[in-house]
Order: sequence, then C-alpha cells, then structure tokens
Amino acid sequence: MWTYEHSIETDAAPEAIWGLWADVVNWGTWNADVASIRISGPFAAGAEIVMTPAGDDPVHLLVAEAVPGELFVDEARFGGLLLRTVHRIGPGEGPRTRVTYRMEITGAGADEIGPQIGPGITADWPETMAALVKLAQG
Repeated sequence: MWTYEHSIETDAAPEAIWGLWADVVNWGTWNADVASIRISGPFAAGAEIVMTPAGDDPVHLLVAEAVPGELFVDEARFGGLLLRTVHRIGPGEGPRTRVTYRMEITGAGADEIGPQIGPGITADWPETMAALVKLAQG
C-alpha cells in the first residue's frame, strides 16, 4: 500500500467546502488541473465522474461514499490497482475547519508502483486545496 495525506485549515464553513465539492461540473474553478469534467447524476455514492486532467487522458472515478458536510471518497481502478481518495471535512483549531485529502493505492504491485505514480497524482494537492478554501472563504 502507498499512502499520502495533506490537510489545510480554513475559516470557511464546512458547508461552503461541501458545496464546492458537490458542484462537480465547476471543479475547474478551483482545480487548475481539470480541463473538463462530467458526472453521471447527483453527487452521491454510485455516481461516476469522468475528469480529464490538462494534457492527459480522461480518468474515470466512482463516488464510493458521500456523507454531506463530512466526506466523500472517490475510487479509480488502473489494472490491478485501486486508487482511493478520501476528502474529509472536520474540526480544526478553535473555530476553524480542517480539510484533509488522503490517497491510498492498493492492489497487486502497489508497493512498487504506488511510489512511482502517487507523488505525481498528489503533487498539486497543496495548491488545489489552497484554491478550494480560498474560494470557500469568499
């Protein structure tokens, strides 16, 4: 298994963060890597998201779990690998909100392949999350 986690704190309300996450077709307003995106239905478990990163092939994601105001989990499968990303909203210091992204790569060869592909996938998370919370703060 390969894992990576990044957190950021903000004065934005959890509802504001959740609202931006649930508005999938507009993820490109805070995630510069999104060239195009679509979702198969409401933002809920079972929805399929097709996200095309800038200069890359489309990535097919399944919303595996969605708890409004708290978290959502998306999963992508590549060969024998499962790339699972948990996006969580929780309490921060004092009245602040903590936003955490965690990627877990599991499956056949994850110990070898994870360190090769994981850092490239997660490299922009600090900037993306900073843009997300900035927009949520208004």
